[in-house]
This record gives sequence, C-alpha cells and structure tokens, in this order.
Amino acid sequence: QGPWDAFIVVDLSTNGLSADMLKGVTTIYHLASKAHAVTETAAEANSYKPVIVDGSQRVVEAAVAANVERLVYVSSVKALGEGNPPGVPLEPITESSPGAPQSPYGVAKAEAEKIVLESGIPHVVVLRPTMVFGPGEKGNLPRMVQAVRMGRFPPLPELGNRRSMIHVNDVVEFTYRAAAISTAAGKAYIVAHQEALSTRELYDAIRESLGLSKQSWSIPMFLLTATAGTGTVLGGLLGRRMPLDMETLRKLTGSAWYSSVRAEEELGYVARRSVRDWLTSEGR
Repeated sequence: QGPWDAFIVVDLSTNGLSADMLKGVTTIYHLASKAHAVTETAAEANSYKPVIVDGSQRVVEAAVAANVERLVYVSSVKALGEGNPPGVPLEPITESSPGAPQSPYGVAKAEAEKIVLESGIPHVVVLRPTMVFGPGEKGNLPRMVQAVRMGRFPPLPELGNRRSMIHVNDVVEFTYRAAAISTAAGKAYIVAHQEALSTRELYDAIRESLGLSKQSWSIPMFLLTATAGTGTVLGGLLGRRMPLDMETLRKLTGSAWYSSVRAEEELGYVARRSVRDWLTSEGR
C-alpha cells in the first residue's frame, strides 16, 4: 500500500473527526487553520472561529477520547497582538511581553491556544510562528515579490522597522522538537529567524534577487499617508478595501519583531534559512 492510503480528509468545522480515526495515534501535529488576509471583509472576519476555535475543540475532544499522548498546536504570533506597539522603544517581542490579540484571526488563535493548553493531554505545546515563507507559500511575501517584479510596489522610505519571518523547514524542525522534548510540555514558544528586515531592506533584497538595479529614491512618507487616507475614505464610501489604505500602510511600515531565544534555548535549535537565502535560491 502507498503512503497516501493513511490519509483521511475531514472538515474540522463540522463533526467530521472521531476518536476512532485516531486509534493508535500517539502524537498530533495540529496545523489546520484558515489563513488570514491583509484586507478583510466582515464575512471573512467572522469565518475564523468555526475552523480555528471550534475545529481545535473537536481535535482536542477526539484526541482525549483516543488517549493521544502528545499534541503540538501551530498557532501564530498574532495571538499575542499585531506587532510592536507604537510609541514604545523598538525591541523584539517575547513570550513574556505584554500584549493581546487585536484582529479576529489573532483572537481565534488565542482562544484555540487556551483550548489546547487546558486539554489535559499529557504533553501539549503551542508554537507561534512569525510570517512563514518557503515552497508553496501563497501569502504576502510572494505577492510582494510579484508586485516588485511588475513595478507595482513603490520604493518605501527606510523607517527602521523590523519584521520577523521564518522558513517553513525551520517551522517543521521546531515542531518535531516540541513533540520530542519533555520539558516543552505545557509551554508556548515564538519561532522566528534571528534576522528581521525592515520593509525597505526586504524591498531591496527582492530587487537584487530579481536582478533589478537598486533604487536610490523613495516615496515620501507624507505622500504615502495622504494616499492611504484617501484609500480609507474611498473604501468606506464604496464598501470595499482599497489597494492602499491606512491599515495596509500600517502593516507595511510598522514593526512585527519577535524573539525566538526561548525556543532556541529550550528546544535546542536555531532557524537556519533567512529570507535573503530563500529569495536568492528559490523565492524569485
């Protein structure tokens, strides 16, 4: 029999998972989720709970009934908030930093974490990856690469912001270690690569990987702010998000800088692949 014979497809937003399906399973790696969007409609904002919260509850209930010994839940740093708060000194966020989820996606992730950590399963661990990149990734980074390639992404000014990322292979390694190391039980870990680029540094790195010349100029921040403000007003009038509004500008120019020191020390692993490596080798 081939390896695909062991795959069972279920819908976690319904009662599709049962303890019988987990018979003989000792470890669950729970990655099932609904990806968040940069621009969200009201309907999208309400779509996370059935999959992330209710789905996690069903996983836990089936796991407990099947006497599963270990469960690693891959959550998100969004469960801690939306990044570095404005008006405070810029430093990496840690597991002990004050913060609270602000987006519907982050709120759902935080609720799911609580369900997992209070499940009673002997060995549970929560991992909170920063933005993940690598093969098959379809999120914001590939869209930024495509926009830069087509000349549709403006050269932002250097604002000194920092945004943490992590390669999918490194997430996998942290996940395996979280299940195998007994002292990790009951804990939550941020996982990130140590290098955190500013948006302008990322823009320059993308252009270099595409073989494009380095831009020596940038669009003034006041002009970006005025354009984003107009986008916000138009979006309100038209009932849909514009390509650039104040929320999108905040995410582009703000910081989401996280420290993975605790995971590195307690799980014995340091993320190996930087976003520069990926852009040079395969991210173009």
